Parts: sequence; structure tokens; C-alpha cells
Amino acid sequence: MIPRVNEPSGAPSGPLGEALGRVVSAEEVLAKDTVVAYWPALDAYLLDGETSAWTAAQWAEHLEDPLLEHPFAAGPAGDRMAVVHLDVRLHPDDRRPNGAEWSEIAHRFARAAGFENPGDTAGCRWIAVQAQPGRLDVIANLIRLDGSWQDLPANLLERLAAEARRIERDLRLIAPASAVGGECPVGSVPDASTQLAGVLAQLTDERSGPLAAVRGLVEHTAHRAALQPGAGPDVGHRLELIAHRLHRIQQDLDATASRLTARPGRVPAVPVVPAARATGGHSP
Repeated sequence: MIPRVNEPSGAPSGPLGEALGRVVSAEEVLAKDTVVAYWPALDAYLLDGETSAWTAAQWAEHLEDPLLEHPFAAGPAGDRMAVVHLDVRLHPDDRRPNGAEWSEIAHRFARAAGFENPGDTAGCRWIAVQAQPGRLDVIANLIRLDGSWQDLPANLLERLAAEARRIERDLRLIAPASAVGGECPVGSVPDASTQLAGVLAQLTDERSGPLAAVRGLVEHTAHRAALQPGAGPDVGHRLELIAHRLHRIQQDLDATASRLTARPGRVPAVPVVPAARATGGHSP
């Protein structure tokens, strides 16, 4: 299980679209087995089962509301990048958890990240989306119900990695090999599979890899194109879809690297790597 922290955003539509693997729509209703968990306090404001009829755009609006309700709330750096996106991917050979297990995984990562604290009635809005095989996305708005800003733990990556190890033990999931993108154990000689995995890890590295750089340029161009009146309404959308395809290629290469370095009986620590995020505008 590999948890990643994506770059923060000022709107939830981009992260939600990335979680779904498609553009956020006002027509698509997200079923209970897609939105597997959410901010516990939400049920106090709604009728029973009301969220089961919410569209993707309505979930995006729910996450964006704190930004509109508290226009002066800002983070420690003085910005309004309040939307945080975590994604968690299972080992390629892992079993597929059921809905209740995905919900438990989501709540545990939300607590580890500080989004959800038992007994906190003024906490952060967040949702967990399970729309792609072997992957869970948790999206939160750090502006709390009372208008204050929820700080992320200074050791967020370590907390997520530790929680991933506990979840793997509790739910009998497979831990990924730690050799991907990392150093070989002292005194060992890397075999061909490990060397190939290292090459793939360099290609897909979110901080310095060439695929991440290309994806970032495509995302930037999509944003610029959307602001140009002569570019046409579909140019930015097409570029966003290209960026999503590039991200899926990175994920496929990551999964291949994990297979190359898998060793029976090994349960090493997981590398938690910050990942870039495709941006997008707010859907009504």
C-alpha cells in the first residue's frame, strides 16, 4: 500500500476529477461504493440517504463551500490552497477490499492526516473516493467549520506510512517492496529486475521525473488555454484529458516497478512520495 500526498489546490474539481479518472460532471451520480466515506458531521445536516443521489459536481461543491463561506481564511503561508488530496494504491497483486474495508481505510488515513478527530464537531470536510482499481483517494478542505485552518502534521508522510503498515497487518494486505526508487541493502548487488525498477522509478518520480515535468507543462497549458477566448471551449478540456492519461501511464509504470522488485516474505517500509496534481476549475 503506497500513500501519496499531492500538491494542495484552491479548488476540489481537479483532485476529484483525478480520483474519478474523468471530468467532474453535474449529471453523474456517485454511488455509495464510489464515495466510500466522508466527513462524519455531514449526516447531521442531511436526510437519511440523501448523499446517495449526489452528483460528482455536488460533492465538489460540498468540498468547496468552506472557501466560499470563509473568504478570509488562509493557511500558514497566507495562501488559500486549502484542498488537500491523498491517494493510496494497493500492491498490484493484492486482493480487492470490500466497501466496508475501503471505508475503514479511508477513516484511518483521514485520522492519520488530521482531517478527522473523534469528537471534533467543527472539523474539516472530506470525502474518500474509490473509483479506480486498487486505489483510494481522500480529498479534504483544511478550512474548518468554524473558519479556522487545520494545520497538517509536520511529520505527515511518516504518519501515513506508519498507518499504511498497520492497515496492511490488520487487513492482511501486501506491503510493497522498498527497493523502488531507493537504495539496495548494504552488501547486496542489484539484480536486473531491481535495476529496471530503478529506471522506471526515475521516469515516474513526481518531483524530478520527465513524465511529471511533461504533465506539469500540459496542465499549465490547459489552464492558459481555458483563459484564451479564441482557443475554443474544448482545447483546455482535451489537454486535461491528456494530462490524466499521462498520470495513468505513470501509475502503470509504478505498478510494473513494484512487480519487478517484489520479493516473497519481504515486508519493508514504503516510500511515501509527494505527487503532483492536475488542476481544474470549479464545476457548478
